[in-house]
Amino acid sequence: MVGLTSAAGLVGFLSEPDPDLRVFALKKLDEEINLLWAEVADSVGTIEALYEDESFPERELAALLTAKVYYHLGEYNESMVFALGAGKLFDLDNKGEFEETIISKCVDTYIALTAPATLVSTANQPTPQLITSFPSGGGSASAGLTSPMTPFSQSTLPSKSLLSRAEPSAFDPSLPGGAGAVVGSQPAPLILHRDIRENLHAVVEQLFERCFQEGRYRQVVGIAIEARNLNVLKRAILRASEDEKREGKKKQLEGPGKGEELMEYVLDICMGVVQERGLRNQLLKLILDLLNDIPTPDYFAIAKCVVYLNQHSMASDILLQLVQKGDAKSLAVAYQIAFDLYDNGTQEFLAKIQKNLPVTDDEGATDKLEDEKEETAGETDQLISDSSVGSSIRQESIPEEQKKAYDSIRTILQGTRSIDLNLEFLFRNNHTDMSILTKVKDSLEARNSIFHTAVTFSNALMNAGTTNDGFFRQNLEWLGKAVNWSKFTATAALGVIHKGNLSQGMKLLEPYLPRDAVSPGSVFSQGGSLYALGLIYANHGTTSHVLSYLRDQFKNASEEVIQHGGALGLGVAGMATGSEDIYEDLKGVLYTDSALNGEAVGLAMGLVMLGSGNIKALEDMIQYAHDTQHEKIVRGLALGMALIMYGRQEAADELINGLLDDPDPTLRYGGIMTIAMAYCGTGSNKAVRKLLHVAVSDVSDDVRRVAVMSLGFILFRKPSSVPRMVELLSESYNPHVRYGAALALGISCAGTGLDEAIDLLEPMIKDPTDFVRQGALISLAMIMVQQNEPMNPKVGVIRKTFQRIISDKHEDAMAKFGCALALGIIDAGGRNCTIGLQTQTGNLNMAGIVGMAVFTQYWYWFPLTHFLSLSFTPTAVIGLDHELEIPNFKFYSATRPSLFDYPPEQETKTDEAPEKVATAVLSTTAQAKRRAQKKERAQKHDSMDIELTSATPRTVDPRTDDKDKMEIDDESSKARSGGTEGGKGEERDGEKEGTPSADGAKKKNGKEPEKEKPGYWIENMSRVLPAQLKFISFPADGRYEPIKKPTGGVVLLSDTNPSDPKTLLELKSRKRAPATTNSEGKTRQTEQGASRRDGTSAGTGGAEAAAGVLTAVDEDEEGGEEAEVPREFNYETDGDAFED
Repeated sequence: MVGLTSAAGLVGFLSEPDPDLRVFALKKLDEEINLLWAEVADSVGTIEALYEDESFPERELAALLTAKVYYHLGEYNESMVFALGAGKLFDLDNKGEFEETIISKCVDTYIALTAPATLVSTANQPTPQLITSFPSGGGSASAGLTSPMTPFSQSTLPSKSLLSRAEPSAFDPSLPGGAGAVVGSQPAPLILHRDIRENLHAVVEQLFERCFQEGRYRQVVGIAIEARNLNVLKRAILRASEDEKREGKKKQLEGPGKGEELMEYVLDICMGVVQERGLRNQLLKLILDLLNDIPTPDYFAIAKCVVYLNQHSMASDILLQLVQKGDAKSLAVAYQIAFDLYDNGTQEFLAKIQKNLPVTDDEGATDKLEDEKEETAGETDQLISDSSVGSSIRQESIPEEQKKAYDSIRTILQGTRSIDLNLEFLFRNNHTDMSILTKVKDSLEARNSIFHTAVTFSNALMNAGTTNDGFFRQNLEWLGKAVNWSKFTATAALGVIHKGNLSQGMKLLEPYLPRDAVSPGSVFSQGGSLYALGLIYANHGTTSHVLSYLRDQFKNASEEVIQHGGALGLGVAGMATGSEDIYEDLKGVLYTDSALNGEAVGLAMGLVMLGSGNIKALEDMIQYAHDTQHEKIVRGLALGMALIMYGRQEAADELINGLLDDPDPTLRYGGIMTIAMAYCGTGSNKAVRKLLHVAVSDVSDDVRRVAVMSLGFILFRKPSSVPRMVELLSESYNPHVRYGAALALGISCAGTGLDEAIDLLEPMIKDPTDFVRQGALISLAMIMVQQNEPMNPKVGVIRKTFQRIISDKHEDAMAKFGCALALGIIDAGGRNCTIGLQTQTGNLNMAGIVGMAVFTQYWYWFPLTHFLSLSFTPTAVIGLDHELEIPNFKFYSATRPSLFDYPPEQETKTDEAPEKVATAVLSTTAQAKRRAQKKERAQKHDSMDIELTSATPRTVDPRTDDKDKMEIDDESSKARSGGTEGGKGEERDGEKEGTPSADGAKKKNGKEPEKEKPGYWIENMSRVLPAQLKFISFPADGRYEPIKKPTGGVVLLSDTNPSDPKTLLELKSRKRAPATTNSEGKTRQTEQGASRRDGTSAGTGGAEAAAGVLTAVDEDEEGGEEAEVPREFNYETDGDAFED
């Protein structure tokens, strides 16, 4: 049957009084509406009237037809309303464009209507209020001009917080776009009648049920999270578990069930997608409740939630349950959870877990608890003492095996076990190429302090954590040229090199540390040693007496330099302890208004209160920042306030507003850093908008630079989005903006080898501004860390570029400084470390983020460069059994061995010495040599051998000259001449053996990639890159199996044959003799072999000599020489000299 070509007749029927004619017209138009909608559109009002007429028998049909007309007109809201009014005639199962569009519109409307109701409670929660008022008023109307949520084409003026999601100008959950919607970009949701709203919920419920039947649970989870409907989310997870039970036991052996997979999916969304902290906490609490209800809960997922929610009591309860089970696998799970808690928790959080564990009879453990109680004294003293008493009461009934397990868990939570394992890994796998470091030293003039400092940093970063400090001891003359702050930096570098060496940290630095009496040594070396001590015990000051020692030295110091180093060391070692006593000590020195101390003290105050959001501390710091006149103090306080708000997200909004509205550019700089720290790793759209707006609008170059750079902290979990975002900024006319774009790429794409980022940075190496080139070089090294030629073919070119710049005498000093840092970063930790801003389990790496943030302040103060070592993460798989021993076993990597291999060491050029051999030989010279040789042979036949030998020393001078030349030009002369049979024989051997072997080698090298078989075995405690983890597997018939999917770092193993004898790995780092102290209090350390500690011995040319050089007092202020001064210039011509 031929379809209708015109709707005029049917439209006319709609006005007839006979209802049958109108129904007939509606049915025919519904069949052909896709072709005739343009004609029907003029009469849509008539069809609407039929729908509104309650006496009309086919109202739903009229509603459906009206919905289709509005759909073709592009009015999707009206179309959805009438489609919902169509009732059962709107068929969800019909897979057409109209139905799919209306369904998506229904989902958006459902989300927009449901989200505001569920967020009322969280939006109305009171946030901490700062009493201190800012000069320009954080709540002024002018603040709205810089609102991150307002498009530049609009001029809306928000009233309060610029970043608060509860403000209508910043966040309107009723918008169809949800949390990320921009005001004015989408229309507000319709006001629906009750029956339409009921139909909407019915449609969405049908969608949910259909998804459940088809097993598409993740779609329901996505809608539920966007709608903030936790009831639907819980129902989806429980429904998945129920459906799995109905299917029976068929899939029990295939891994985790549907419910567990769905909770893992929700957990990933919660940590990586959800930006609102309040919603994230609600989701994590829901997951935690569901996980606890499962008969066999996923303890690792629970631990992940517990860390984020700061539920230390629940973490200790899990450990208690697992230890009390007593079997080997439960112990291994408990140890694995303890390692994960250590990787993700703060010192304060871990200390609380330890105090909730039963106290054993071990005196050492109780001593440690007492020390921690003294260091963290404060408001929680009574609670801590109560819990410790309760745990000590329970200790009588604890079996010996459980006591041993609790002691092991306590050592893991203190971090000593992980640090020892990482130290052993870095020591035994150290692949530092010392020739690179030597070339850097030879290329940079040591008398220039910036170059001497650059070499120090390169050495420290290249050997971070390896304990290989041989470079200092082998270059004492170079080390002796360090004076003043260069000496401070060089001494602090020992802390980076020996980072984590907790057992010998104090002994190693004993020659440098200040004494009780007035020390005769250099104050710069003493201050640097306190800084180094903090770096060795970074984030682990509570595990020993180091924190109290640093406090005493800091309080007793009278020299500003020693106080400066003590403040930095105290901040690093006491990171995130929240200690009020340390804070008060720092504040007392701050109020002395010393510019030199104030910067370090302000930073240390932020480190100690890291992430606490302490309102009292913030008020003190803001007030003093306004009172002081020293820019260095203001800068230190601004950075400290940013660190206090680490990870606080919306809770930091008021502080951010006040700082950004301040007329002082240094405090505005702190406001930008507060955004970076508070929203780090969240990918927050509002924070990104704010940073981009400040980057192009602020009048201060420093603020614009840090605004662009902070994009890297916000988006490091989405590195591929950063190059596209900063592409235009990298070509800005302002060099500070270009520098910020370079560092943003380096921070966000660190260790990824991302081609898009490299393509943006390569042109910046040739930037006309020196500090832009510096930033580009540093960022390239961050991106290329642990990359080799098979992974990224550009690595070789970039390394050669570094070598060329460092040896270029015409290059600017700033670019050379950046190049020296780049050479240290790209080979970080003996080529065994990467830059990790998130842990192996996916949580934020607090120490890494803080270290990177403070490192970027090297722009103002070079010694802060050492903080970069905090973000170095060893890339290893270290397998431990349930007894925490290191078994000797292998696991399989399904890749080519060369794909993730170490980069080859730099080839040392041997062409310089044999340059004499490669001299050009003229043809006439060769002919003369041949004539002389013929003449000599003729003389041999005519004369006696005795006469020749006796005459050789005196008379035959040409022969001796030829011998000398033969020694230099041996191979070439043999190739040219066949003077003796031996020479001919060697030449023939060369033709027979040399040429085929060379050709064979070429063929071999040419076919090597093809012949290389994929797959090889890796020994325990070997380097495994993050990109390699997905190719790692454990043999099915092997003895050891991991208790969870390997994510790098420490992996606990389940022993399938515990009765068989096991072989353990020999610990190489412990084979070294421990450090000893001589009568003068100086440290000696025996060496473990020429490959690790080649060069000078441990006596006069070793550690003592280096300590003597660094502790020597600089006499430059009293007229002494800072370095060897060249003699006075004499200007001379070819003949006479000019005379004054």
